[in-house]
Amino acid sequence: MKHDMLGIILAGGQGTRLGKLTKSTAKPAVPFGGRYRIIDFTLSNCANSGIDTVGVITQYKPLELNAHIGNGASWGLNEQNGGVTVLQPYSASDGEKWFKGTAHAIYQNIEYIDRMNPTYVLILSGDHIYKMDYEAMLAYHQAKKASLTVGVIPVTNEEAKRFGIMNTDETERIIQFEEKPEQPKSNLASMGIYIFNWATLKKYLQDSYATDGSLEDFGHDVIPAYLEHNEAVFAYAFDGYWRDVGTIYSLWQSNMEFLSPNSTLNIGDLNWRIYSKALALPPMLLTESAKVKNSMIVDGCYVAGTVTHSILSQNVKVGENSVVKDSMVMPNAVIGKDVVIDHALIGERAIIGDGARVVGSNEEIAVAGYREVLGGEQHEKE
Repeated sequence: MKHDMLGIILAGGQGTRLGKLTKSTAKPAVPFGGRYRIIDFTLSNCANSGIDTVGVITQYKPLELNAHIGNGASWGLNEQNGGVTVLQPYSASDGEKWFKGTAHAIYQNIEYIDRMNPTYVLILSGDHIYKMDYEAMLAYHQAKKASLTVGVIPVTNEEAKRFGIMNTDETERIIQFEEKPEQPKSNLASMGIYIFNWATLKKYLQDSYATDGSLEDFGHDVIPAYLEHNEAVFAYAFDGYWRDVGTIYSLWQSNMEFLSPNSTLNIGDLNWRIYSKALALPPMLLTESAKVKNSMIVDGCYVAGTVTHSILSQNVKVGENSVVKDSMVMPNAVIGKDVVIDHALIGERAIIGDGARVVGSNEEIAVAGYREVLGGEQHEKE
């Protein structure tokens, strides 16, 4: 079957900057927004954009991610001739099992991509929070007669120092790429979203790995190679909500923004739903002493304390006289009595004992990791 555009989600990141939250799972599987996992946003974008065939390349701790995705039915991506395929890490004859970079991961999955027979390949990251119509980006790619189109988003000059920056001419054609420049020439940051003409990309990768194997990463290697060979590379500007939630602070910040009714993410938009794996859970239970304000509390939760401007995910328990403020609590966490949680991320299945304080600040977010058990000692970030 011929596919116009095949989606490939790179979901193998270890997420080292998320520390204790990714001890036992890949970054794209980290819970977000009470009902979701991070990868749900990219999968939902594919479904809403009419992309019915998606490959998900995994690597680090993939079991929970695999179980969450299943056959893709939760996102309507279980079509007979398409659907979601979870692509496991390859095993080379020399015993090497880890992808060396984003482009190397695609090279190792050429057989799968060729079997899908696409004209275009859409390369995506599994650890960003955003809504985007990839069909509109493809129309732009086709109109520009591009060989490669890079999704970009405007950032501040200070933020530009942390991104790959695309310098363009008056036609939006990319003429220079700078990786984390100290003095950026533009504010167009790469979103890690690419549309390639598959035949061209395949040739570049095969030629590279038949010789020096230099094309390991899209940003560092492939884009400069395309520019050097005068390929038609264009920037596609995106002006909606987008967050790279690869750090503790950015993950906390995006969850707090998720609570805002004025967020441009607009999670309630029925025309662009964010789907996730449905769980059969009992309704939440708030005791007579519970106090809740400006918060999201989902099914399965039990609350006997005070929750202010926070997110409680599925099956979270909050004991009597405990306070949860400006925090996100991940599924199946248990918070005891007389606990204070403030400016914090509480990992899945964490147990916060009676009287404990997990207190951060606007400058540094406090964290309890996956299955971490904290007693009555202090965990404050000044």
